Amino acid sequence: MAAAATPTTSVATAKACISSPRKVFMQRTASFSTGSKDASMTRLTSLNHVSLSQAFFQKKRNSVSRVVTTRAMSTGSETSPLPGLPVDLRGKRAFIAGIADDNGYGWAIAKSLAAAGAEILVGTWVPALNIFESSLRRGKFDESRVLPDGSLMEIAKVYPMDAVFDGPEDVPEDIKTNKRYAGSTNWTVKELAESVKQDYGSIDILVHSLANGPEVVKPLLETSRYGYLAAISASSYSFISLLQNFIPIMNPGGATISLTYLASEKIIPGYGGGMSSAKAALESDTRVLAFEAGRKHNIRVNTISAGPLRSRAAKAIGFIDMMIDYSSANAPLQKELAAEEVGNAAAFLASPLASAITGTVLYVDNGLNAMGVGVDSPIFENLNIPKAA
Repeated sequence: MAAAATPTTSVATAKACISSPRKVFMQRTASFSTGSKDASMTRLTSLNHVSLSQAFFQKKRNSVSRVVTTRAMSTGSETSPLPGLPVDLRGKRAFIAGIADDNGYGWAIAKSLAAAGAEILVGTWVPALNIFESSLRRGKFDESRVLPDGSLMEIAKVYPMDAVFDGPEDVPEDIKTNKRYAGSTNWTVKELAESVKQDYGSIDILVHSLANGPEVVKPLLETSRYGYLAAISASSYSFISLLQNFIPIMNPGGATISLTYLASEKIIPGYGGGMSSAKAALESDTRVLAFEAGRKHNIRVNTISAGPLRSRAAKAIGFIDMMIDYSSANAPLQKELAAEEVGNAAAFLASPLASAITGTVLYVDNGLNAMGVGVDSPIFENLNIPKAA
C-alpha cells in the first residue's frame, strides 16, 4: 500500500479590532496538520457577525462590532512552517502493534497519527492477519478510515506478529504446525523488527496496543500459574520485548506509547486472570523504561490509562456494557468515551509538544480515575450531587 499522505491544513482567522470604523481589520494565520492525500485546495469559509454594542460600554451612542472570518485550506506542503501549536508528525513513521480490526484503541491511535501526518505501519496477530488484510482490501474499513480532511488513512504495510515470542527459537512445535500460522513468516518480535528495518530503515513512534489473558474471567484466587504468567507475558512483557528489539531502529527523540487500565491500581471485579497485575506491571515498567530508554537512546516512554470502550476485545470480558454505564454515571464528565479521544491523546504524546513528558500514566477516562466512590449508589440519593445537563 501507499504510504500515509502528509499534507497540511491551514486555518486563516481574522484578528478583530474593536474600535472606531477608521481602525483596520487585521488577519493572521494558524495551521495544524490533518493529513491530506493531495495538494488540492479545500476552502471552508464562514462569516460570523457578533454585535458587541450591548456587551461593551456605550459612550456617545457609538456602537462596536466584531467580525470573525475563518478559512481552511489544504496546502499539501511538507516543508512550509506551521504557526501556532500544531500536532505535526509529518515525516515521522509509526509502528502500531496489535491492530486486528477497526474499532479498538489501536485503530483510533493509528488514525490520529495519520491525521497528524505520520506514516503508518501495523503489526497484526498472525491468526487474525488474513481476515484483517482481506477486510482492508475489500473496503470494509473504508468508512472508519476517513480522516478529518475527508481522505482515507493509508496503512503502508501490515506485518504478521505474535508478541508472545521473542525469536524463532521460542516458538513451540504446536504453534509452528498450527494451521492458523501457516503461510506467515518472520512474525516473532525479533524477526518483525528486522523486517521493518529492511523495509523502512527506522521508525519514530512505537505503539503497544495489545493484551491478552486466557483466564481473564476468573477471580485472581482461582487463576492458575499458567493463566497468570500468560497474562503478564502477552500484556506487559510484550512491551519490553518490542522496545528491546525496536529501539535500535528508533530515531533519537522518538516516543513509545502503551495502553493500560484503571484496574492496575483500583479493584475492578471481573477483570481477573492476572490482567490487573499485568497492567500494574506495565505502568511500573513504563517508569523504569522511561529512565533507561531516555538516558541511553533519547526515547520517551508513556502509557495511556484509557476508560472502557465497547471494542471486540473488551466484549470478551463479558461486562463491558456495565463498565461503560458505570463510568457514564460516576465520572466527572458524564459521557461515553470515544476511541478517537484516546487516539488524539496518543498523537499529542508522540508529538514534539510532549517533548518533556516521559514516564507518565496519562488518564483518558472522563476523569473516572479521580473518583473515590460511586456517586450512583443509593447511599448518596439524598445528596445534591451535580449531574450533566
